Amino acid sequence: MGFFSGLDTEAYDREYGDRELLRRINQYLNPHRTRLVWISALLILVAVSGASLPVIVSNSIDRLSVDSGDTVINILLGLVLVAAFINWGGNWIRRRMTVRMVSDIVMTLRTDAFASAATHDLSFYDKFSSGRVVSRITSDTREFGKLIVLLTDLIAQMIQAIILGVVLARLESRLFLYILVFLPFLFILTIGFRKIARRVTREGMQAMAKVNATIKETVSGIAVAKNFRQESEIFDDFNQANTGSYRINVRRGFVLSIVFPVLNAIGGVGSALLVYIGGMDVAQGIVTIGSWYLFLLSLDRFFFPVLNLASFWAQIQTGLSSAERVFALIDAEPAVVQKKDLDPDRLSGQIRISGLNFRYTEDEWVFRDFDLTIEPGESVALVGHTGAGKSSIAKLIARFYEFQSGSILIDGYDIRDLNLTSFRKQLGMISQTPFLFSGTVAENIQYACSGSTLQEMTELARQIGKGEWMETLPEGLQTQVGERGGQLSMGQRQLVALLRVLIQNPAVFILDEATASIDPFTERQIQQALDLILQDSTSILIAHRLSTVKSADRIVVLQEGRIIEEGTHQKLLDNDGYYSVLYNTYFRHQSLEYIEDSGKLVE
Repeated sequence: MGFFSGLDTEAYDREYGDRELLRRINQYLNPHRTRLVWISALLILVAVSGASLPVIVSNSIDRLSVDSGDTVINILLGLVLVAAFINWGGNWIRRRMTVRMVSDIVMTLRTDAFASAATHDLSFYDKFSSGRVVSRITSDTREFGKLIVLLTDLIAQMIQAIILGVVLARLESRLFLYILVFLPFLFILTIGFRKIARRVTREGMQAMAKVNATIKETVSGIAVAKNFRQESEIFDDFNQANTGSYRINVRRGFVLSIVFPVLNAIGGVGSALLVYIGGMDVAQGIVTIGSWYLFLLSLDRFFFPVLNLASFWAQIQTGLSSAERVFALIDAEPAVVQKKDLDPDRLSGQIRISGLNFRYTEDEWVFRDFDLTIEPGESVALVGHTGAGKSSIAKLIARFYEFQSGSILIDGYDIRDLNLTSFRKQLGMISQTPFLFSGTVAENIQYACSGSTLQEMTELARQIGKGEWMETLPEGLQTQVGERGGQLSMGQRQLVALLRVLIQNPAVFILDEATASIDPFTERQIQQALDLILQDSTSILIAHRLSTVKSADRIVVLQEGRIIEEGTHQKLLDNDGYYSVLYNTYFRHQSLEYIEDSGKLVE
């Protein structure tokens, strides 16, 4: 993600004030206060031990100039070893505790972000890219974790620099003034480098994003590319994007690679000046050799955290920006809000829609004053041209979207008053393209009913076509379905999806039937599975196949969000109205009479 993750903002993004942002961060740090106390103590210990090394060496040099005995050397060696051991041990423990704390914080933050994303309704994902939501949950939380690690390191170095600064100022204020005069130049230089690095990093990330987009598009459409023999063209597109990314990132790497060498060179100039000035002071007896050596030895330790603070300020801002983006996702207001938390027993499935007004966008209404009643156990087929509102009814009943006004009642309960988890346990829904998770057929069937046994699933599966469809599966219910069910045919996927609903025994069943072409044998098996579901539930069938339409108790014909006809299949045909036109357009060619007539014409 880097520092430019916030360039493409979303509508739910918000700006947090510094105080509010720190308060939110502190909420995640609070459970780890004990660790923070220990880490802070270790930071001070490490800083003191690190700062004491040049002081010990400096004092020892002054002592050696007076007494060159072995005792002084042994004491010097012992003190240096003790300070080095404390520094190493303290750093090891501090880093270990910090990594553990950061991992716990990132896990909690990631859990909260995912929980928020999972509770959002489908309208949220209509507006916002799921890929960007994933990036906030993964990349932004990781960047925030890096921020905490970076801050602990910088704090340790800053404490060490402050301690050394106090020691150096008290020891020889004249030489220390030279260091203070030199610091502004370092800050100006690092700020200039930061602006250049920011620009080249933005270009590098944009170039890399183009490479990723090219790869994703070409891999997703590889079958189409091969079908039209466009392999060389998609390779040229990738090669062009990859070459551009290479050139930009080489330039970025060059810029970033010279930052610290230049800063160190400037630091070297400062060291050279101190060598000269300090040497002159030693020669004149103004400064002792030990004090002079202390300044030279401490210079890097004093400058390093200052350089780090300037160089990594952009990364600190990145971490804060990442935290802000994650908090924005967590705080995003859901469009679907339940007013109560009712948990009714088994529903009979009566659905009453009254005065419903709904729109996806501000510009176009899908329903205006829409009314529909479905009795318990009734199966209703919704038919109509694309955009008539068939799928919208299903999505509103499933509570995937919030309607603007009116009411939807289930067994007399306002759908906005029900506990969504409990309600959806009694709701079975199959979308136009059945989605299967990677795993076995059995795992997909028991997705919503984890307590179902293999025997129960097998018995249920054998009720469909006497289980003949299972013989087409290499390992029966233990067959791997592959990613998105890619290793199964469309008909097999639909059967698995239907079994997943059937084993749930829903009170309300919604079928947004797939439009894929299916052979008559598979269609008959699917119809058997549908019959098993329909006999125990109230069903809404968004039908694209004649067999499904004819199996419904009632057919509701929609046009532009209005009911214009309703009745049985034969009654609507006899009326010779809009349904008759739909039948001749979409359904007639699927009828047995049409197939027989076509066969006679061929003969």
